[in-house]
Amino acid sequence: MALLIFDMDGTILDSGTAIVNTINHVREALGFEKLEKHYALEKVNDPNINASKFFYGTDDFTLQQKELFEEHYNANCLNGLELYDGMAKLIDDLNQEFTLTVATNANSVFAKKMLDHLEVGKYFETILGFDSVKQAKPHPEMVYKILDTHNIQKEKAQLIGDSHKDIMAATNAGIDSVLVNWGFSNHEEDAISSIEELEKKIFEKFKA
Repeated sequence: MALLIFDMDGTILDSGTAIVNTINHVREALGFEKLEKHYALEKVNDPNINASKFFYGTDDFTLQQKELFEEHYNANCLNGLELYDGMAKLIDDLNQEFTLTVATNANSVFAKKMLDHLEVGKYFETILGFDSVKQAKPHPEMVYKILDTHNIQKEKAQLIGDSHKDIMAATNAGIDSVLVNWGFSNHEEDAISSIEELEKKIFEKFKA
């Protein structure tokens, strides 16, 4: 059975409000001004910046920053959370023919909590977060770990995500990928804009 690896935030579900509110909670605690939502989300997905430097002014994320973020996010990650239109049906349809997994740069505990809250967690055989690997996306470690867990060859896997970090992780791991344009980034090219297009792309690859 072929394997699909989904990014979570911005691909399966819209968690933008909780993410930005939490970033701004940490920024305010550190004495920084709040960031506008759309701008902050684009930067979350930007592979060309040092995220800790951009958001909090430090070369690496500090223990204080991590604790502030995780405490606030754990309490608020279900606020405003929703699946993208058509995603529940797509997942249900795909579940009949594919092994479904998640590779997210979110904490895996939070990811499972969020997916279960939206009643789709049960469909994913593996939910892998940044805390389960040494290096998060765009590094390919997460993809490799999922392929190994399910004993799947690269040719039988595809990654679906809304950011260039996702596509880079897939490319670095040597698997096919699909970039979607309903998430946190606004892509001008090489991205699809509807669930219907996504389903068509998936079946085109594996049912040819």
